[in-house]
Amino acid sequence: MPRGILCLAVCAQLAGADLQRAVDQAMSQRQGAVVVLEVESGRVVASHRLEYAARRLARPGSTVKPFTLLALLNEGRVKTGTALVCGRRLRIDGRRLDCTHPITPLPLEATAAIAYSCNYFFATLAAGLRDGDLAGTFGRVGLASLSGLTRNEVAGAVRPAAGAAQRQLQALGEAHVEVTPLGLAAAYRKLAQRRNLKGDWDAGMEIIYEGLKAATSYGTARLAQPAGLRVAGKTGSSLGQAWFAGFAPADAPRITVVVFLEQGTGGADAAPVARRIFEGIIAP
Repeated sequence: MPRGILCLAVCAQLAGADLQRAVDQAMSQRQGAVVVLEVESGRVVASHRLEYAARRLARPGSTVKPFTLLALLNEGRVKTGTALVCGRRLRIDGRRLDCTHPITPLPLEATAAIAYSCNYFFATLAAGLRDGDLAGTFGRVGLASLSGLTRNEVAGAVRPAAGAAQRQLQALGEAHVEVTPLGLAAAYRKLAQRRNLKGDWDAGMEIIYEGLKAATSYGTARLAQPAGLRVAGKTGSSLGQAWFAGFAPADAPRITVVVFLEQGTGGADAAPVARRIFEGIIAP
């Protein structure tokens, strides 16, 4: 059995001291929160400022894009093979949300759109949804629910959009949705749980999982990928705050990790913090 998978298999039996130490070291001199959940049980196995993680509401930015893609799949707006040429420039309600990923003349399919966090792809397709479609999906995955993992927790806030522009902003995690780091961790844990149900996924869910793996392979979350362990995840940035949300091992998740930083960007700041935490999981 590969060393990383073996370590994760016994992680639930450990006191979590090594993992907690990795979290503490990764968050040294940083303002924010970290939540690490065991996928099977849902218990918190390590954290940084857990009470803060349970009460700090913030826009999730692009970490909601897997759930946006789920809504697009459910409503038939995206299917296997759906692709779009990125127009790069994006203006929504006077806001500039241009794509910053590598320029490609080829159409992007959904997997690459997740990996590159292509705002143009998601905003364009979300314009065709109904006002309540995204809010409904976000609610079902738990973004507006209490996780029940700690006391004095605050629920996330998800509101139906009104009009195409608001739907587009919601699809990018920039309006009508706020989450806590703990709530986002619980939602990504659900993704990880479903990944483990080998007979219970379809082609649409496979697109989401492949996108999350591609993000850590060549996309915006590549700085979260440690040596010796395959992870899946997504970065996000909004209002100067930074996110990473993901799980490992990518194809048989045991651990879910969410990083929230009060300052920075997802790819440059939150992802390297996540990598240090994943390295703590596989450390000898």
